[in-house]
Amino acid sequence: MVGQNLGMSGDAGSVAAVSRNDAYTFTKPNRDEIVLVAGLGVEGDIHAGVNVRHRSRVRADPSQPNLRQVHLIQAELFDEVAGKGFEVPAGGIGENVTTLGLDLLALPRGTILRFGPPEAAEHAAEADGSAGAGNDAAVGKDAVFGRGVAVGKDAGVGNDAGVGNDAGNGNDAGGGAAAAGEHPARAVLAAADAATLDEETARAAAAVAAAVERDARGGADPRPAVVVAGLRNPCAQINKFRPGLLKEVLGQDDDGTVVRRAGVMGVVLRGGPIRPGDPVAVELPPGPPEALERV
Repeated sequence: MVGQNLGMSGDAGSVAAVSRNDAYTFTKPNRDEIVLVAGLGVEGDIHAGVNVRHRSRVRADPSQPNLRQVHLIQAELFDEVAGKGFEVPAGGIGENVTTLGLDLLALPRGTILRFGPPEAAEHAAEADGSAGAGNDAAVGKDAVFGRGVAVGKDAGVGNDAGVGNDAGNGNDAGGGAAAAGEHPARAVLAAADAATLDEETARAAAAVAAAVERDARGGADPRPAVVVAGLRNPCAQINKFRPGLLKEVLGQDDDGTVVRRAGVMGVVLRGGPIRPGDPVAVELPPGPPEALERV
């Protein structure tokens, strides 16, 4: 098993390709643009929704929160496996966003990835100031929320929040569309609150909740953004796509720890378009870094 760093950065990168599909297929076709929808996923993608959409997860427990709304993978992995005889194009393993120059696998749980030039955030902040926008102003395409939103299991998110089992999932994923003053990702947190979670999923949901709270407090950056929840768990379908490829993305360290290298999964924090060539900015969570686990 080759090391995970591959000479990449943990601070910033760029978008190499974007992909989506409205049907269940292993690979996803490349697009000129995809549009993130806060709290749901990629517009028009089969895996968008508040509750789990991956078929294996739906069969196991359809009430689980969808912490796998967006799949990101580093293009450097494809370069690496090409040297071993595996031709894998962008979108080939079903990812929505293929990144370049960013060590996704080394990011801590709860990292926020923002897409697009920083000037967009600066211009938005200037516009807000000149317009006298306050804390209750709506920011960004889907960000109809203020700074006082409570998030997480201990912050009143649950059945009493007006979102939960009735939040909806799948293609009609209105997600119990967030009312004014609520963060659009709140429905996913409510789904997490209503479901029985294993330890890894509970930790991932808590990291997403903390990122939502940080974003709600900050409030000024309208760029499309994803919260990194955890690692994709590679499955046998990878060998059907390219026989023998699974061993390159799933293995063990010397101490027996499982190593997953098929990219990361995240929840959409803020909506908007993403295009090839867009820069990717990394916002690390405060405190000691927590390593990514499978979600």
